[in-house]
Amino acid sequence: MAKLTVRDLEVTGKRVFLRVDYNVPMEEKGGRMVINDDTRIRETLPTLKLLLEKGGRLVLAAHLGRPDGKREASLSLKPVSEKLAELLGRPVQFVDQCVGEKAEAAANALKDGELLLLENVRFHAEEEENDPVFSAQLARLADVYVNDAFGAAHRAHASTCGVARILSAWGGRCAAGLLMERELKFLGDELEEPARPFVVILGGAKVSDKIKVIDRLLEKANTILIGGAMAYTFKLAHGNQTGKSLVEPEHIHTALDAESKAKELKVQFLIPSDNVVAELKDTGKLNKKGKPVFEPVNPRVNTAADIPADCEGFDIGPETAKRYAEVIAGAKTILWNGPMGMFEDPRFGEGTLAVAKAVAAATANGAKSIIGGGDSVKAINKAKLGSQVTFMSTGGGASLEFLEGTPLPGVSCLDER
Repeated sequence: MAKLTVRDLEVTGKRVFLRVDYNVPMEEKGGRMVINDDTRIRETLPTLKLLLEKGGRLVLAAHLGRPDGKREASLSLKPVSEKLAELLGRPVQFVDQCVGEKAEAAANALKDGELLLLENVRFHAEEEENDPVFSAQLARLADVYVNDAFGAAHRAHASTCGVARILSAWGGRCAAGLLMERELKFLGDELEEPARPFVVILGGAKVSDKIKVIDRLLEKANTILIGGAMAYTFKLAHGNQTGKSLVEPEHIHTALDAESKAKELKVQFLIPSDNVVAELKDTGKLNKKGKPVFEPVNPRVNTAADIPADCEGFDIGPETAKRYAEVIAGAKTILWNGPMGMFEDPRFGEGTLAVAKAVAAATANGAKSIIGGGDSVKAINKAKLGSQVTFMSTGGGASLEFLEGTPLPGVSCLDER
């Protein structure tokens, strides 16, 4: 995807509005908010350093959490500015506004090679509404626009889309950051003509969430491996009993159509032959929606075609994991989006771990492995194998929509090279 990038920009003496993804996990400790994982901040450092070396005056914008258009102290980006200064080894100015006179004065006072982090853009409801007046207020802070927040690129918000449109109309250039460039390269260019065999691993909860991805990748893949809760809808479509497993009866025909298309295109389409199941015990507690909370108990491998009536499926079984690993071992290109089960619980994480190990091993043998964001990245990091794959996307919903072929507003607004 030939988008203009920061490598192409001349930014000396110019204010650069840089949209970053600093939606980092935080918790309160000793009366202050502390960042639990600074990965998203670290991932922006190459873009920041390049623009600073080029003499840019950086105005960073990001969101944190869901404050619903209200100022919330626990969701301030002030702790992020402190962590960023620590990681960069240079001062990072912070302004507790993102628009208005105070923000404009701070942006205009920047010198070449300096940077400023604005307060959480979602403290204003106009951000998510992509309000043109709010977008223009943001645009007044800069001369050039750069988006390095792929994880938010599927949102048509003011900071991801509106400000770029306005700066472009004012004659400013709009480019991708280095992280955005890598996302577009691996999720886009690398999958256009993948080295074969091309193996796609898809997990997650619902067939309805992944059917567009399945449909699009059937045109390219040699093999598709299905895991996660959505596998039970395929089992149901085959006439099997699925017990208390999460299924979508209304999508039985969707599942069958996918398998029919795979057969027509001669794509190997595999679903689990065994599962790890557990009975459900009522804890006597209610969740936030007032519904009973059940605890999985007595986990065991189920090799029968049917899942017992009192059980729910939580993971692929060892035989399926072995079969999937054998397929992955022969791959030259691998795309993985979605875990094989409820991997957060060690009792139901073996299937996902087996797939993660197989992907890492195939990568070591020369395959190109692309991890499509979200829980897949969490799973492979939990297995401590993140450094052993080719690329891990920073986008969850953005990765999924991009793989579906859906144009992303935060990408579409960037200049072509």
